[in-house]
Amino acid sequence: MTNNAPASRHSRNDTGRPLLTTPFTARTEAREVIEGVDLTGRRAVVTGGASGLGAETVRALAEAGAEVTVAVRRPEAAEPLARELARVDAAGTVHPAPLDLSDRTSVDAFVRDWRGPLDILVANAGIMALPERTLTPQGWEMQLAVNYLGHFALATGLHPSLREAGSARVVVVSSGAHLNAPFDFDDPHFERRPYDPWAAYGQSKSADVLLAAGARHWAADGITANALNPGYILTGLQRHLDDDTMRAFGVMDDEGNVAPLPYYKTPAQGASTSVLLAASPLLEGVTGRYFEDNQEARIVTGEENPAGGVAAHAVDPGTADRLWDYATEALRTP
Repeated sequence: MTNNAPASRHSRNDTGRPLLTTPFTARTEAREVIEGVDLTGRRAVVTGGASGLGAETVRALAEAGAEVTVAVRRPEAAEPLARELARVDAAGTVHPAPLDLSDRTSVDAFVRDWRGPLDILVANAGIMALPERTLTPQGWEMQLAVNYLGHFALATGLHPSLREAGSARVVVVSSGAHLNAPFDFDDPHFERRPYDPWAAYGQSKSADVLLAAGARHWAADGITANALNPGYILTGLQRHLDDDTMRAFGVMDDEGNVAPLPYYKTPAQGASTSVLLAASPLLEGVTGRYFEDNQEARIVTGEENPAGGVAAHAVDPGTADRLWDYATEALRTP
């Protein structure tokens, strides 16, 4: 399937604006959503791109011709992927590079070392449900630091390079966990409220959606930004979950064997929405929106107890601007 067909725009969001729909589904793989697209000469950065969704995102972009920098804590972990893609005819070059999103010094060094335009930034790296409250040297709660603040610092630091590209895209990987976890401006790092692994994760993922909403101000620079929920996929993201939690999710049996449930996606299917937002012509000029299963999601409220969609608290322009100011000030703090 190619993406030559025009997007269909028949359903509507609460804003009254038509939702953007595409010919693709939850089972479409990453390569399929940009089949026939030539990314030769385009440059991309994918954080956490050595495995899981990130690796499938790197594969799809590189096989379409893009030069991809895989930004990871341990660059050696991305070397096998770089060697694999070096053997693919017409694939773009893949470069592993060090980036620790929890370390301000590491993010600053990555930004300082970047040269030239940047066409695509995929904020894919993340951690989930750390069992104990863990802080960075800056005193930031670790999930908020890695999933949001580190990516905010990276995106704003690379803004001149994104602007130089002329028509750059920022893609932020969020999660359905954001639905019941608004950003807590009074206590974002759980200094006073009891630490809860899932509340911390959900808050960080609301912040990720708000990052894309706040970046709407970059549209005048030719930069678009959108967020997404990749769906349920078994990847390294579950590494901090204990066996009882995995069994409660239904993905581990009594013997400790792990297997996905029928509605779970493969990593290649999970990465398709990231790749759609990063490179499909169907998303040309689209910014500040939230997607799942390769479709724009409708806005939902807490009263609905939704299984999908995007929470109103995560796309509110005022909240997005407030969080942008909060993160800007946080980065100024030594």
